[in-house]
Amino acid sequence: MNAFEFNTVANTTFGNGRSAELGHIAGTLGMQKPLVVTDPGILEHGLFATAEHGLKEAGAEVVLFSDVVADPPEQTIFAALDLAKTNQCDGVIGFGGGSSMDVAKLIAVLMAGDQALPEIYGVDMISGTRAPLIQVPTTAGTGSEATAVAIVTTGESTKAGVVSKVMLADHIILDPELTLGLPPHVTAATGIDAMVHAIEAFTSKRLKNPMSDMVAIRALQLMAPNIETAVKQGDDLTARSAMLLGAMYAGQAFANAPVAAVHALAYPLGGTFHIAHGLSNSLVLPHVLRFNATAATDQYQQLAQIILGDRWVAQGDHPANQLADYFLALARDLGLQTTLREMSIADTDLDNLAEQAMLQQRLLINNPREVALADARAIYQQAF
Repeated sequence: MNAFEFNTVANTTFGNGRSAELGHIAGTLGMQKPLVVTDPGILEHGLFATAEHGLKEAGAEVVLFSDVVADPPEQTIFAALDLAKTNQCDGVIGFGGGSSMDVAKLIAVLMAGDQALPEIYGVDMISGTRAPLIQVPTTAGTGSEATAVAIVTTGESTKAGVVSKVMLADHIILDPELTLGLPPHVTAATGIDAMVHAIEAFTSKRLKNPMSDMVAIRALQLMAPNIETAVKQGDDLTARSAMLLGAMYAGQAFANAPVAAVHALAYPLGGTFHIAHGLSNSLVLPHVLRFNATAATDQYQQLAQIILGDRWVAQGDHPANQLADYFLALARDLGLQTTLREMSIADTDLDNLAEQAMLQQRLLINNPREVALADARAIYQQAF
């Protein structure tokens, strides 16, 4: 067995209503004046109310930053950091979707050290420590609560990543009740996003290990049988719980065995056409699976048995093709778009998308099959 490392968050609290314990947990980390990073929708729908009450009951003075947007730009990071420093905050709480938790990670680092944001782009570029950090996801998808990655939009269509285990949270709270109000299309897109995390971690060419495999498999065992129920019967707490816990396991998996070509090709769709990240992954996933078929046959066979269950045909088509067919059908059944054409992308855009995807070498080097520019262009064409 090869040597490996597996890093994850120190503490996890799971259960219905457990977000009410946020104040107590913040207190154990010495937070008296935390910056809470969230988005307007969280406040509008009252999702933070119970947790906020718990914080105030515990004597915490809450400083609220609620201007997070999807694919947060650098300006959002600077605004949140300025608020944290002005108010002399002593900890950070990410409360919301992946974007809020990514911003929270970055603020926890930047408010505690003397590095500027551009200095920490890349892998292991953080030289100092961070402020205490708690993450509370309200979607079952990104797995950001369990990862050491934060993504920032740096231009009109470019993104940069910060990767460092320094950003792993001190504590995460998984409260399935917070996900009950998610609209069906968000539940569908974020759910497929989480399944992509597990699939790419399990087939990653770099850093894949027995522990990342274990949590990737468990993630898919939880999510595959429950995603349709969570989308179509959104008040089903059993399905919601399985999706939330599965998404966290998937986050643990790809935090250690990094994602690959699906994400590399999805990023330009988000950056250029502002397509939600989960939907971007869903659009290219089937075609990347087919492209990778010959390079990961055994792994796809294992995944097909888990994801497809009784629908897997042992002597049928290649397992990668069976998975591709399944995810196309699943997306259609859940009401998601399945072609780039449906997203108002033109054939003339595909060359630029392929060029942008090739800039994501941080991800492409993890893919089980090498991806050239012509390959990226062909995958987009198949998705068109």
